[in-house]
Amino acid sequence: MKNHVFYLLMLFFVFTACNRDDLQNNSYNIEVSQKDPLTAKQINEKINETIKTKGRFSWNQSSDHFVWSGIFQGNKIASIGFGSSFDRNLDPESKSIENEILDLIKKYEGKTERILLSSDQYLNQIDVAIEKQETVIALRKMKNIRYLEPADYHYFENENKLNGTAKSSGSSSGCGFESTALSTTDYTTVTPNAKAPWSFTKHNIINAWSYSTGAGITIGVIDSGVSPEQSLLGSSFNNGLSSGRTISKNGVYVDSVWPWSTGYDGSADKCGHGTSMASTMAAPRNNQGQPVGVAYNANLVTYRAASNVVLDGYHEQNGVKIAFTELGNNNNVKIISMSMGHIFSVGKIEDGVKYAYSKGKLIFCAGGTSTSFTTFVGVIFPAWMPEAQAITGVKENTSNQKCDVCHSGSEIDFTYQMERASENNIPVLSYYNGQTDYVGGSSVATASTAGIAALVWSKNPSWTRDQVLNKMRQSATYYPSPNSEYGYGNINVLQAVQ
Repeated sequence: MKNHVFYLLMLFFVFTACNRDDLQNNSYNIEVSQKDPLTAKQINEKINETIKTKGRFSWNQSSDHFVWSGIFQGNKIASIGFGSSFDRNLDPESKSIENEILDLIKKYEGKTERILLSSDQYLNQIDVAIEKQETVIALRKMKNIRYLEPADYHYFENENKLNGTAKSSGSSSGCGFESTALSTTDYTTVTPNAKAPWSFTKHNIINAWSYSTGAGITIGVIDSGVSPEQSLLGSSFNNGLSSGRTISKNGVYVDSVWPWSTGYDGSADKCGHGTSMASTMAAPRNNQGQPVGVAYNANLVTYRAASNVVLDGYHEQNGVKIAFTELGNNNNVKIISMSMGHIFSVGKIEDGVKYAYSKGKLIFCAGGTSTSFTTFVGVIFPAWMPEAQAITGVKENTSNQKCDVCHSGSEIDFTYQMERASENNIPVLSYYNGQTDYVGGSSVATASTAGIAALVWSKNPSWTRDQVLNKMRQSATYYPSPNSEYGYGNINVLQAVQ
């Protein structure tokens, strides 16, 4: 909200040149009437109020004092996007602008050390340490700043501390090491001895395998990693009718509460969610009596980018940004799937998504899986971005009845049937060999749809991203007029690959 501070500053700066050259060469005595930062409770309350009344919250649309408060309450770390483009290679002035920003910060902070945490090699984005409100005000007056926002503000953690209501959506979307015996009504046995989930029949996936199995297509998975204990997503990735493909496991997550910490903690899933998503997309058409994935001959490049599905801290958000840029630069990758997100935008992740999209990747993101706390939230970030295809889950035999914990909204592009009347969801490989589980929410809907895209692209390897997407739309329930809340609806995969 534009408060008294804003108007004081407007009056002050109207008499002051505010381009970046003036700011670098001069020090201004910026007056601050609100000297104390807001509490985490006040910040969260304002974020919630804004989402409920306006549908979205953005740090960019917030006051200088509010942004500084978020930075102050988030380990005093800020993320800055700058320049004429998100892509460093497209901005010849990127380095000089970065240096000007750092010089300004040093001037207003009154120090020269421990300012810069990281400078992204592909994006016009840096992370910096800021303590003073005057620094925030001066930075936001620079004409080449695209965004300035807290880089380590833990919204969900603060909400849970304050109200005890905001919890990870993991329990409803597969995070955990549990195993569950599958009901015989929830799968069909296919050769050589694999379990095809019930949803495959609903979406005509089994019949589509006569035309395409995903061979030759590589899917990038951004999640919590993949279990080292599940051999069907490891040494036995080519078991049964799956052959000639690869799975690559990468880790770009730093397991630390301290933003200055470095050192990735590996590719191994410590949550279970990423294992479920990899299984959904491309588990082998095995001979071991285990669930098979949608595109059972596709390649996978997996990234452990976060500890769980809620991208709530510095290392989670940084890991996802890095994963998007690395997958963007991987020429073998055609499709990127991420079943994680946040209820408001994160600038560095937005830059990462745009970067991957600019490299021709077809991106699928989860529309949102709710808890009792987040029911007021519509489609989550980054699924709402135009560069991403937003996916949500619906109940069996419908394309416009969202699952009990799924989100819907005008940004949804496709749906996937993942909730039965019995409340059972989609059978997947569990964390350990020989074990199975069920996974639900928009997470599994997203992973399944990414697998469908691999089937379509494998059938038409010379096609562009847009051609693949158009074929998926043409094969869906509501084509050519998307539903206002559920996009094009359910995809008939057999039709999509014929």
